[in-house]
Amino acid sequence: MIVPPDTVSLADYERHFASRIEPALRAYIAGAGADGITQRANREAFDRLRLMPRALRDLSRASAASQLLGEALKHPIIVAPMAYHRLVHPEGELATVEAASLTRTWMTVSTQASVPLEAIAERAGGPLWFQLYVRPRPEETLAMVRRAEAAGYRALVLTVDAPVNGIRNMEQRAGFRLPDGISAVNLAGMEPDGFVPARPGSPVFQGMLRRAPTWDGVRWLCAQTRLPVLLKGIMNPDDVDLAVEAGAAGIIVSNHGGRTLDTLPASIDVLPLVAERAAGRLPVLMDGGIRRGTDILKAIALGAAAVLVGQPVLHALAVGGAVCVAHMLTILQTEFEVAMALTGRANLAEIDRSVIFERPGA
Repeated sequence: MIVPPDTVSLADYERHFASRIEPALRAYIAGAGADGITQRANREAFDRLRLMPRALRDLSRASAASQLLGEALKHPIIVAPMAYHRLVHPEGELATVEAASLTRTWMTVSTQASVPLEAIAERAGGPLWFQLYVRPRPEETLAMVRRAEAAGYRALVLTVDAPVNGIRNMEQRAGFRLPDGISAVNLAGMEPDGFVPARPGSPVFQGMLRRAPTWDGVRWLCAQTRLPVLLKGIMNPDDVDLAVEAGAAGIIVSNHGGRTLDTLPASIDVLPLVAERAAGRLPVLMDGGIRRGTDILKAIALGAAAVLVGQPVLHALAVGGAVCVAHMLTILQTEFEVAMALTGRANLAEIDRSVIFERPGA
């Protein structure tokens, strides 16, 4: 597959994606929770922030590399966990991991991947993280953990902000259903998500939430594995101390891309509050709305060790498989390096709050 000649930014990939994908599938992949207020806020918050450059700095040894969880990270960009890559390309996650490997980008594999986690690991040429939802039965959760360990995954990413699905009206209106032949293959034989035992009362409160994860569950998971556990979906600074006490190795500030609870604040607005509370005790990452290298610079300036990128990966995958995903990731890496150079920052340690323009008296 050849990259379309007019494709020079992530917005171009989104445009091509929207024109090629049928409406119901587009509603699932690009759809927001409820009225889409949080999804829009993720982008608007980045656009509000302005950069303050420094001139004539020594950039002769500039580098976008860093260390995260004891491993070298070429750029502070990680592929976010997303379900069912085969919805948009026959090779699914295998094409995505090939592109990640080509660009030396870490990838997070979803519990709901449409390709076995072992097959993805076999194709990988770099570190993989495994995203985990706590299963209804502890033995099922532990089985997933053991498979990830055996396959060589480097960390677990526990999603904590979606004990139930959000209200996704766009999906409902479009009537999206998984097509035949595509499923969460790693969950084969396990109790279905959202299973509600026959009992009176609310299906949410008395059913799905009855076995939702708690901080005790986080402590249990951290004690069961040698892998570092990151908590994805932390938005409230008051949860940071609890995460540290439970044994988490990292926090990912995330509002689920605006796909779960609507009217949450933008991730980038919450990030500095969470990073301040973390105070260096564990790394803080973020996702939600990343579309430019300047967005990554702003996130690093406000306390992120790295960012996760989600929907743009599926946009590029739909347009042209591994080639286009690699091209998209390269665009983002290059834009970030350009943003560093034009603000006079030679490494990530130099990207601090002073790179954000603060209006006098604001």
